[in-house]
Amino acid sequence: MAQDKTTASFIISGDVKVPVTVSIEDILKQKEISIGDVTITNHLGEKKSESHGLKGVLLKDVLLLAEIKNEVPRLLSEYYFVCKAADKYTVVYSWNELYNSPPGDSAFIITEKNGKRIKDMDDSILMLSTKDFKTGRRHVKSLSSIEVKRAQ
Repeated sequence: MAQDKTTASFIISGDVKVPVTVSIEDILKQKEISIGDVTITNHLGEKKSESHGLKGVLLKDVLLLAEIKNEVPRLLSEYYFVCKAADKYTVVYSWNELYNSPPGDSAFIITEKNGKRIKDMDDSILMLSTKDFKTGRRHVKSLSSIEVKRAQ
């Protein structure tokens, strides 16, 4: 689906103590990591585009800006994050995937791409899982919301 707008913030809501609006400024306060170049592939593994000189912040660090409604640490395994773009494209991460396994170290909100900073990127706020086999599946342009949910 074609993206027709960029986002300057997104909201973290759902099973959190207080919903939090995360701005570009909030993102830029996080530890920035140099990622390098990433090839974006479709569901068949075919190359769709390349992104160069990527930098980003870990999604799991940004998610810590909102506190999950949970008093028992072992129950965190029941939580997941529904990430939506402005065009309603949706991807999901589990709590364990982000905080208890290697994929959590490769799920980013991109702060720089092809020499452009986040405020100037055509697809800000961009979320990308750089180590997925098919990187386009969780390539979310114009992130608008993340809903924290608990599996029932």
